Amino acid sequence: MGFWIIVAALAIAIGAVLALTLLRGRVGDAPPAAYDLQVYRDQLKEVDRDLARGVIGADEAQRLRSEVSRRVLAADAQLRAGGEDGGQPRLAGRLAAGLIVAVIAGGGLLIYRQVGAPGYDDLPIAKRIAASDAARAERLSQDAAEARLGPVEESIPDGTSQDYLALIEQLRKTVKERPEDQQGLQFLVRSEAALGNMAAARRAQQQLIALKGDAASAADQAMLADLMINAAVGYVSAEAETALREALRLDPREPSARFYLGLYLLQVDRPDGAFRTWQALLEESTPDAPWVAPIRAQLEELAARAGVKYTLPPVGDLRGPTSEDMENAAGMSAEGRQDMIRGMVAGLAERLSTTGGTAEEWARLINAYGVLGDADKAKQVWAEAQVVFAANPAMLDTLRAAAANAGIAE
Repeated sequence: MGFWIIVAALAIAIGAVLALTLLRGRVGDAPPAAYDLQVYRDQLKEVDRDLARGVIGADEAQRLRSEVSRRVLAADAQLRAGGEDGGQPRLAGRLAAGLIVAVIAGGGLLIYRQVGAPGYDDLPIAKRIAASDAARAERLSQDAAEARLGPVEESIPDGTSQDYLALIEQLRKTVKERPEDQQGLQFLVRSEAALGNMAAARRAQQQLIALKGDAASAADQAMLADLMINAAVGYVSAEAETALREALRLDPREPSARFYLGLYLLQVDRPDGAFRTWQALLEESTPDAPWVAPIRAQLEELAARAGVKYTLPPVGDLRGPTSEDMENAAGMSAEGRQDMIRGMVAGLAERLSTTGGTAEEWARLINAYGVLGDADKAKQVWAEAQVVFAANPAMLDTLRAAAANAGIAE
């Protein structure tokens, strides 16, 4: 009730100030014509000063005096006729003043009823945190989140060959017969995901992680969370949150887990935590990272919700080796350069295994392992890439050329 009293008092006070100004017919201590008269008198003095300095001639000065004197007479006549209120019509002024008060007070009330929240209780920070904790406790399970979508039919990408579908069906049977085959499960995860069978892919990933046990990596847990969230069409279930937390326990810098954790915090109404998570991830990411665009689209609004003043940094160029990196590499021993190259190749392999990539990037990885003389890893990447891009012959040609270049093509 106190809120309404304060709002009403403010609206009436503002309306009264405007109405009083309208009724007085002036905004200061004198009518408008009095100000005009003072200006014209000052102009006459200025004409005399210009004539004395020789800026204008006598004829020009006389013409200006005549013009300004005419305006002085008109302003004086207006001042005498209007009096103290400047000639403002009293009835019209009162009607306009009443209308202003009504519009400000009544119009403000109507607008608030449309866009505001009448009767909505205040939400101090303690209540907001409590509501967030309740939302966390009430998160749907993964099965419930998927079930609410109803039956999901297999979505076969256009151009997928029957031979490829037969291969996937055979892979499913093989994994069912040999449930402890980790490599088969890895292929099945990617194959089901490529067909859009996210629920089947996440079940296969869960089975794979169970087989690996303590050897399961942060990338394994992050992929599981990714598949769960996609299977639930963006909803972060209780199990998906557990997978995210486990991924970040194993590797606090795991990028996809950090992105999805920010999404989860948004869904449980913790914009403060989501902002901190996404801001840090954005600052550490290259502009071409897949999570950068969605983060940039929401981060300023998210900052406002979190009560933080924040402006997005400009989009930079793709990060690559700096001149300093090149100089350091030139000064390295052959063994040191080899270690640096292996580190870059390992980073590319990690990214492709967690977030995927283009056929050209997979081909680059195959070539890199070939240059390093690591034929076994090159063969492994080539085999996995054939499954990932089996539905796209053009991309397979690119990969096959890289395999041939690396000397591992069949």
